[in-house]
Amino acid sequence: MAFLTDEKLVIVGAAGMIGSNMVQSALMMGLTSNICLYDVFSPEGVAEEMRQCGFNDANITATTDVAEAFKGAKYIISSGGAPRKEGMTREDLLAGNCKIAEELGKNIKTYCPDVKHVVIIFNPADLTGLVTLLYSGLKPGQVTTLAGLDSTRLQSALAKKFGVMQNQVKGCTTYGGHGEQMAVFGSAVEVAGRKLTDIIGTPEFPTEEWEAMKKAVTQGGAAIIKLRGRSSFQSPSYLSVEMIRAVMGGAPFNYPAGTYVKNEKYAHIMMAMDTTLDANGCSYKMPVGTPEEVAALDASYEHLCKMRDELVTLNIVPPVSEWSSINPNL
Repeated sequence: MAFLTDEKLVIVGAAGMIGSNMVQSALMMGLTSNICLYDVFSPEGVAEEMRQCGFNDANITATTDVAEAFKGAKYIISSGGAPRKEGMTREDLLAGNCKIAEELGKNIKTYCPDVKHVVIIFNPADLTGLVTLLYSGLKPGQVTTLAGLDSTRLQSALAKKFGVMQNQVKGCTTYGGHGEQMAVFGSAVEVAGRKLTDIIGTPEFPTEEWEAMKKAVTQGGAAIIKLRGRSSFQSPSYLSVEMIRAVMGGAPFNYPAGTYVKNEKYAHIMMAMDTTLDANGCSYKMPVGTPEEVAALDASYEHLCKMRDELVTLNIVPPVSEWSSINPNL
């Protein structure tokens, strides 16, 4: 198999369902010949399964030792947090998983400060990504979080509604937080060549049905838990591997990513923007939408700020004014 790179990719949380699926996806997609599985619980069983799949042209290692795992790492994807259970919101995971993110960031700074890119997917991803970035010392464009799953949920819901293939539904985006407070943008969506805005409010797609769909998209993770009895694992696994593939120089990532934002309107926050992921890392533009959509994005930002400020109260991060003393890039 021809790989995109021979540089080391570390999968954190590799013994779990998300992590093990990431490992298999990365190998099937030919990302790298050098992949390390790391978990506090032994990931050796996952490594053995991968070898037994016949991925015999890749160096697959597994360890519970963080120094061994991170040494020489150029790319990291981390699902290494507590999973969400039925009845929980992403915010319920805030304190525990952000402490895990703090340790992750410090380990990156200690063992692989030359890492090129880190993707964080454990919830609440906007906050765990922010904490990881702060303590890693990396530049903002080097750490992204999984946000595209919300956009694919919108795309799949519209495809099912109108009976078309998902690739016929274009322009689906959600911005802001990866949670129930996300902003769903529909003004640029086209369904089989038709503008969604021309369909909303007609008998074919009443406004009430559109509003219900948007709400369902924001609660898509909870719906999977009810359907499967556990939190999502296949979709976040695949999308996060697509993200790291893009920064390795592979196919573009077609959905928004969570990125560190600091501009005249939003500041010191990790949130989904109109992003580009490539070999230079992550860059972003401000999303363009209707006044109502922009207002929803503003509200999502305010919600994220409240959670960020809660981290200050919990002494997980210092006040924003002190962040540059921990990470001069912020």
